[in-house]
Amino acid sequence: MFTHRNIHKYTWTFPDGKTHNQIDHVLIDRRWHSSVLDVRSFRGDDCDTDHYLVIAKVKERLAVGKQAAQRFDRQRFNLRKLNEPEVREQYQIEITNKFAALENVNDDKDVNRTWENIKENIQTSAEESGSARIEPE
Repeated sequence: MFTHRNIHKYTWTFPDGKTHNQIDHVLIDRRWHSSVLDVRSFRGDDCDTDHYLVIAKVKERLAVGKQAAQRFDRQRFNLRKLNEPEVREQYQIEITNKFAALENVNDDKDVNRTWENIKENIQTSAEESGSARIEPE
């Protein structure tokens, strides 16, 4: 199916060293056949067998439907407001206070709980400092 020199098509050599055959193949469902970019054998790799290594390059394409994309309900903030000096100063004060309190209290070994605390602190600091929330589309 792919144009290669004959030396890259052989997957097995007879013990006499002169007879070559293509006896190993890659089997793929018809639905995914367009995803296969290339298939060839590599003679130099030592697999402790008399067969050559056969490798297929496959391109995976994933499609996300509109419903799946809308499931992620993330809060978005207007970051342009941070260019205003008073909003930026207020945010810096809020975030410093939140993380100072978190440093004193938090001795968790659980990474997920620590991440949730950090995320919550950033969100509440942004809301309190006046960075207007942008509603999800």
